Amino acid sequence: MIDGPRAPDATVDASEARALALDAHDELASFRERFRLPIDATGRPLAYLAGNSLGAQPLAARDAVVAVLERWGDRAVEGWFDVDGGWLDLERGYAEATARIVGARPSEVTTANTLSVNLHLLLAALYRPAGRRRAILIEAPTFPSDRYVVESQMRHHGLDPATDLIVVRPREGEATLRASDLAGAIHDQRDRLAVALLAGVNYATGQALDVAAITGAVHEAGGIGIWDLAHAAGNVELALHDADVDAAAWCTYKYLNAGPGAVAQLFVHERHLGAAGAGALHGWWGHDPATRFRMAETFAAGPGADGFRISTPPLLSLVPIGVSLAIFDEVGMPALRARSVALTGYLEGLLDALVPDAELLTPRDPSARGAQLSVRVGAAAARHEALAPFGVVGDVREPDIIRFAPAPLSTSYHDVWRAATAMAATVG
Repeated sequence: MIDGPRAPDATVDASEARALALDAHDELASFRERFRLPIDATGRPLAYLAGNSLGAQPLAARDAVVAVLERWGDRAVEGWFDVDGGWLDLERGYAEATARIVGARPSEVTTANTLSVNLHLLLAALYRPAGRRRAILIEAPTFPSDRYVVESQMRHHGLDPATDLIVVRPREGEATLRASDLAGAIHDQRDRLAVALLAGVNYATGQALDVAAITGAVHEAGGIGIWDLAHAAGNVELALHDADVDAAAWCTYKYLNAGPGAVAQLFVHERHLGAAGAGALHGWWGHDPATRFRMAETFAAGPGADGFRISTPPLLSLVPIGVSLAIFDEVGMPALRARSVALTGYLEGLLDALVPDAELLTPRDPSARGAQLSVRVGAAAARHEALAPFGVVGDVREPDIIRFAPAPLSTSYHDVWRAATAMAATVG
């Protein structure tokens, strides 16, 4: 249910001194120094809480990109094949770190393509409508691109989304899905459900779904479970292999800090990896690297999830991913998640205490949300714009939602305090 405006909590210490003290005693606070954070026109650091849209830049990303430019300039095409740091299948080196972030086996993940392209590829491989079993189930609010992908896949098979698309929505007057309603819809549609494509963390509300439980329900209904993890990867702890997830895809430019429009990633459970050769759409970069340059007319899929790669990767947007993954590996998802819960809980308490007209749409249970808090306020666009003079960056989703995401690698408690006090100043 939507939590309406609350009376201010007099027990919350909303002082700046408290925020600074929390930073001073935070063991992970120093990781903030690994990132270049945005500044205003005067050089003042901004309180950047929009990592759910675009993550902050790792400082080492610049050197990584420059190294590619230098090798390109010095070596040209030979840069692909240099034994010392050549580019050929560079992304394969990201598999182990990626697997640790999403709870997979290295052979089940790859770095390739873009998020929507990967969703198309996964559906092309795993969506096999036949007879009555041809429906796809999604949740609302759905990120528009996901719905576009699903509807176009249906039309590609000659189906009509008006009859074959199942949309599970929150109840009237509620912002988030009830787990029982989602499970009930999956069960009720078990005779015609082919695929469920759901978001691990909802882009609008910040609600985190129980991936393992929902995937189990989909399998019990006879369907395939595919997940969009754009707002979940690098944000919440995942165990894709053990949860028996069929497939998943995510971008890397949000919580994974890989840069605007960076190459995406995907997961395919090992039991489905044969689909890379038998049922998927193919491109030459998915060909077995051992024989790729023989230019054979017959496709031979690369090992594991690499068979789902399509085109030669754009190196300039590929190398920052490795920089960011190294930081994640150093911290580890359990420690990162613990800091995220603490930061988001602190923000929640401050908003309750300082912004009495804010309605929190995101679940208050930390296990049911990621790093994002979505609040409903009147005149959201104007109030979001009013945050700028305070040096605070969140984002707004029309008509009435402001989102704040304290990304745990780069956000301080003081940033959170600045955001909450700036919101308080917009109260009419």
